[in-house]
Order: sequence, then structure tokens, then C-alpha cells
Amino acid sequence: MDKHLFFEQLHLLIQDEPNIIANLANISAFLNQNFDDINWVGFYLVEKDNPKKELVLGPFQGKVACIRIPFGQGVCGNAALRKETIRVVDVHQFVGHIACDAESLSEIVIPIIVDDEVIGVLDIDSPSYNRFTLNDQMILEDVVKIIEKKCLL
Repeated sequence: MDKHLFFEQLHLLIQDEPNIIANLANISAFLNQNFDDINWVGFYLVEKDNPKKELVLGPFQGKVACIRIPFGQGVCGNAALRKETIRVVDVHQFVGHIACDAESLSEIVIPIIVDDEVIGVLDIDSPSYNRFTLNDQMILEDVVKIIEKKCLL
């Protein structure tokens, strides 16, 4: 993957669209097309005005998914609670993993943070163990930075 071309295409994809849901839908499709060996990619979002600290299913590519995930539960909920990326080599070794798809074996989750508040997470699963590298993590964290900046506009 040519990193420069990847980010150029991503910027072109969302630059003129102000609707965050439309952008997240296209970003999930874009990531699905550009990352090999993944079986689910998408977003969980925090609903405004919901007193529960939970993530709700947003735009995604893949099989049907869990709809609501409380902060602190599973990989997504823990990444949201900790406000940090979690990269899991083997989901079966992650205590409290929520198995939405039994074929998923590794996972990476990056929180989306605006004004020091988690507004969602980017979640990607793979049917292979240890699929996500540190380089993947850095690229995906840069994707999330673009989303965070877009949310501030």
C-alpha cells in the first residue's frame, strides 16, 4: 500500500461531504478495499444525550454485528474506556471479548476522541491471528485523526 496515495484518496473521498455518517460509511468501505485479510471493519458511536456510556453500531462492512457495547466491555468498550488503541493478537485470549463473529481471530480498535470525549471507535477484525502490525496501527490512528478533525469542522 502506497501510504501517500492511500491518504490522498481518503481525503478526496470525504473532503466535500459534511455528514459524518456518510463519511464513516465511505471510510469503512475504503478501508475494507485497502486492507487485506479482514472480515469486518466499521464504527461504533456514542449517542448524544444517552446517559449510558455505551457504543452503538454505526456504518460498517461485514457480517451482522453486535448493536450495543457498554464502555469497559469487550475490545471496543475497553478501548473507549481507556481512550487508547487496543491491538489484540488472539481475541480468544482477551478477557471479556465479545464474539459477534466466531471467525474473527484478531482485532484492532482505535477510539475517536473529540474535545477529550470518546465519540466512537474504529473496529477492524481479521480471520487470522496476529493480523494487525504496528504499522497498521499507525496508519489507522492517522485515519482516525482525519475523522476527529472532520468532526471539529
